[in-house]
Amino acid sequence: MPIATPEVYNEMLDRAKAGKFAYPAINVTSSQTLNAALRGFAEAESDGIVQISTGGAEFLGGQYSKDMVTGAVALAEYAHIIAEKYPVNIALHTDHCPKDKLDGYVRPLLALSEERVKAGRNPLFQSHMWDGSAETLADNLEIAQELLEQARRANIILEVEITPTGGEEDGVTHEINDSLYTTVDDAIRTVEALGLGEKGRYLLAASFGNVHGVYKPGNVVLRPELLKELNDGVAAKFGKQSPFDFVFHGGSGSSEEEILTALENGVVKMNIDTDTQYAFTRPVAGHMFAHYDGVLKIDGEVGDKKAYDPRTWGKLAEASMAARVVVAANNLRSAGNKMK
Repeated sequence: MPIATPEVYNEMLDRAKAGKFAYPAINVTSSQTLNAALRGFAEAESDGIVQISTGGAEFLGGQYSKDMVTGAVALAEYAHIIAEKYPVNIALHTDHCPKDKLDGYVRPLLALSEERVKAGRNPLFQSHMWDGSAETLADNLEIAQELLEQARRANIILEVEITPTGGEEDGVTHEINDSLYTTVDDAIRTVEALGLGEKGRYLLAASFGNVHGVYKPGNVVLRPELLKELNDGVAAKFGKQSPFDFVFHGGSGSSEEEILTALENGVVKMNIDTDTQYAFTRPVAGHMFAHYDGVLKIDGEVGDKKAYDPRTWGKLAEASMAARVVVAANNLRSAGNKMK
């Protein structure tokens, strides 16, 4: 199937919310990890989201120029071609973008998609994320208003992070403390600034103790039941039930119970990066250790071309990462739920 149109993406999110499931949003950094994500979605019979962070886009742009926009556009154009060979709907998203990178990443990409829409085409990406969690909420929402209007014109959904997620992601770092919990007042201020859909659709990355990276059980205290409090608090003031489409950040290592509670309370998208990074790299490491005398020209020998051919270990990496995407789709109940 082709990359999801804006209409299909909206329907995907509506179906997830109504069915109380969520889409795995898999970070990719290459055509190889993109294919692994697509394969995983296809094998799980799940629609899904593929996303590119600022660091991922810089890597994709090549280490000579490190141009984020070039990297993101190149992979998105590739995805529009290759995704047609997979029997699932895939949305393209850009992950965390802080204030100092907006002019070099999200704003140019929004402008590019706006020009495409003016020309009668679909946007290149289906959603973009503005990460203003390092700013005051007032400044965060002021920028979000501007970006939401531009996204609306480009038929794109905006994701906003209004309060911090702990840990570190692409250089954005937050301490693990009590600030990692969004309040009802934060949610009300968000609606006052961004509306309830009439100004453009947005996804809300609220904080309920989320931490980027991977931690052993017990090191992170998640409170996914907080999402119900946010929905109920806004519903009481504005009269719209279950107003938010929530995003689950920092989900690596979460328990099944925590994930299911989040799904019941309106999460429609869950970011997965750390676990799929490890799944991709682990078989590569295993291959290198098992075939060190083939991948290295040691003791005057010439090595084994079949051992160091990137396709040999690359196929192992793709299969392993795809299998982890299947696990994610099952955990989030999107497996078997692809749109017909």
